[in-house]
Amino acid sequence: MHGTRRQRVDGALRLAYRRDAQGSTRLSNLYQRAPCRALFPDTDAPEPTQAVLLTTSGGLTGGDRLRIEAEVGAGAQLTLTTQAAEKIYRALADEADTVIDVRLRVGTLAWAEWLAQETILFDRARLRRRLTIDIAADAHLLATESVVFGRRAMNEHCEHGLLRDVWRIRRDGRLAWADAQHLRGELRPLLSARFGFGGAAAGATLVCVGPRAASQLTMARRLLAEHQVEAAATVIDGILIVRLLAADALSLRAATVAITATLRAAVGDLPARLPRVWHC
Repeated sequence: MHGTRRQRVDGALRLAYRRDAQGSTRLSNLYQRAPCRALFPDTDAPEPTQAVLLTTSGGLTGGDRLRIEAEVGAGAQLTLTTQAAEKIYRALADEADTVIDVRLRVGTLAWAEWLAQETILFDRARLRRRLTIDIAADAHLLATESVVFGRRAMNEHCEHGLLRDVWRIRRDGRLAWADAQHLRGELRPLLSARFGFGGAAAGATLVCVGPRAASQLTMARRLLAEHQVEAAATVIDGILIVRLLAADALSLRAATVAITATLRAAVGDLPARLPRVWHC
């Protein structure tokens, strides 16, 4: 008897934006394949043009794949964000891992934001996530990714699974920062270890890239000290890197929103707030 073939998704989204002769940022290319979709809400100046990404499947599981590509042309300004938290559900033993591959290209003198809301891992979820950024030396980028190991408020815990989280940032074609996090198998000891997550249930990484990024280090450290999270900030090769760990998702979110909003105001001369979908 033949086994039942499980339906899995292979979503794709490609976006490209250009600055027109009047200085406005315009969508120049769009390709979508379910379950990936993009919404384009109106924004008021001085907010950048905005694209809100979502998956219509309501979550991802073993064997699901998403590939997202975005290009921000010379002088353009774009905010990419997600409509809600992404849920990664349990993968069966004979299934492939869930894969999310995001690639961003940021042209000369452009401003780009990748403001992804939380990724929630359910027990026995297996996720391989990769964020690859190619940016011009004179452009700016603000990017954040976070992960929640089970919804503690609902008494959910991610005890077993896989998280492979990889960042690659290239400036003018040169590798400027590479980072990888790999958790596999029984996760509780790794999350509880003093030199691991130290008991935290959620963590985030935020990076700010560009000529004005490094000068914000003192401000970032001061702001982090005001929140009830374990956090640190440093500068590597002109890239401001912020790490956050929290005992619960709400504390992590509050700190992430505060530091991200302050950085976009200081570096991008933009309002000190995140897109509306973060507050729905």
